[in-house]
Amino acid sequence: MLSMAANSLPNKALLAERVEKLIQALSNGVYEREHTIRLCLLAALSGESVFLLGPPGIAKSLIAKRLIEAFDGSRFFDYLMTRFSTPEEVFGPLSIQELKDHGKYVRLVDGYLPTAEVVFLDEIWKAGPAILNTLLTVVNERTFKNGQETLKVPMRLLITASNELPDEDSGLEALYDRMLVRVFVNRIQEKQNFKAMLLGEGPEMASLPAELKIKEEEYQQWQALIDHIHLDEATFETIYQLKSTIEEKVESGSSELYISDRRWKKSVRLLKASAFFNGRDSINPLDLLLLQECLWHSPESRQEIREVLREFSVNQVFGQQAATQQADTAQHQIEEVHQAVASKLCVTFGHDTLMGKERYKYDFSGAKRYTVNHNPRMIKLVMLQHNPSVSEQETGDSRWVYVDGDEFEKKIKAGQCDIYGFVNKNTHLCRLHFEIDATDRLVIKDIANRNVLVGMAGDYGVSQEQLVGWQEKVEQATDAINEAAHLLKLARSRFHGALPHNFVDPEFPVLIEQSLATASDEIETIQRHLDKSAMRLTRLTEYFA
Repeated sequence: MLSMAANSLPNKALLAERVEKLIQALSNGVYEREHTIRLCLLAALSGESVFLLGPPGIAKSLIAKRLIEAFDGSRFFDYLMTRFSTPEEVFGPLSIQELKDHGKYVRLVDGYLPTAEVVFLDEIWKAGPAILNTLLTVVNERTFKNGQETLKVPMRLLITASNELPDEDSGLEALYDRMLVRVFVNRIQEKQNFKAMLLGEGPEMASLPAELKIKEEEYQQWQALIDHIHLDEATFETIYQLKSTIEEKVESGSSELYISDRRWKKSVRLLKASAFFNGRDSINPLDLLLLQECLWHSPESRQEIREVLREFSVNQVFGQQAATQQADTAQHQIEEVHQAVASKLCVTFGHDTLMGKERYKYDFSGAKRYTVNHNPRMIKLVMLQHNPSVSEQETGDSRWVYVDGDEFEKKIKAGQCDIYGFVNKNTHLCRLHFEIDATDRLVIKDIANRNVLVGMAGDYGVSQEQLVGWQEKVEQATDAINEAAHLLKLARSRFHGALPHNFVDPEFPVLIEQSLATASDEIETIQRHLDKSAMRLTRLTEYFA
């Protein structure tokens, strides 16, 4: 069997393309039902059952009738259940001849449910216990006991429908749980589709091309190959993470969701089928979002599952949260270095109050003096944090400024001042604004009006040991941000490797693409910030020289 699967691998891309063409052909002329048809076809291709919930008159039976066309030479059985329905109407009438000749209760099943490949049962919950109990056996075992003989039921797809859910404590929970895929089918929403439906202006439903129809031998071969689709450890962990998220909601009392172990197990085979018919050898995290249609049991829980899966797709399904958390770790580490540098090197003022006015003071006698543009009184103030610039006249990161020391000492006593000075190595004057912040530290305002902490050349008391310690923390932050970028690169690769996807709700890829872009922007911003911080720290002694 494994060799058969291996030999089929080169054709998987063609198979995915064929399935997409099949979906398009089945959806032609059926308004706003393409996603439902996709899910029903996936259920058929994996041997699972579907429950359609929705009001009457919205083409639920038409969906089932279209699905029969997907299978070459298949038989279709449909029936509208009532409380007066009898087993004979679903499973076939008793053979009077067999009863007369041999005294055996044998049904004439030809043309009824036991011989059909696609079955549609409308208003399923109105059926009586005799029908539903027999149906449960058919769904579970794909067999039908006809007198003394057990018949193999060829049913590939059972679609049940109703405008209501089974009542609690009605004894129908076991059968309802077997309906793995559950889809809410609404009325036509789009105005143009509604008009086309009324006037018959849309494309007409046509017979499927013979080359798209699924043959019996193909179907049986695919069932064997689906079982060899791989669930890797990382994807299992993602499934378990989703399971834990749902269970946490239940334990907190905010949800009444109940998902049986059987439903989780059956769901995994559906995910394997999704991977296989998308041309892949293993389940991709994007396949997991099909669980949106498998895990709910009521309108309220449907909304809960939709919200959980939406949040899960944005934050966790491709490890976006792990990447951004790693980036946040890097951000936290670099901020620790900034705080350490600032506490060691920033200019901190004392202050007192004289005649009701607060005055700030700092001993500038230890400040190193520089001669700039023939002024020998200039002091050099070093920016301790990266910035876009501290002057509109100078673009790019400002590393230091020169100002007249005597003039600056007089003006800054008031707690803030504007003063002209030189930025970096440029020789034209720029207007600069300084303030003393709430913790009495000297800051300069950058062009975005943000505070940038300031140190003073000549007041550099950093040991080599301290500098090395800071550099080691920057290296740790660099490793963390590089790991975040690597995780995001893997996430993007896995995500794009699953596209296009034949079955998942088209909203999810859009949400995931947006979340990956947001995470990428966040990581790139932190990375640029970190690179500038690392460079500033490396050249700190030069700046203070």
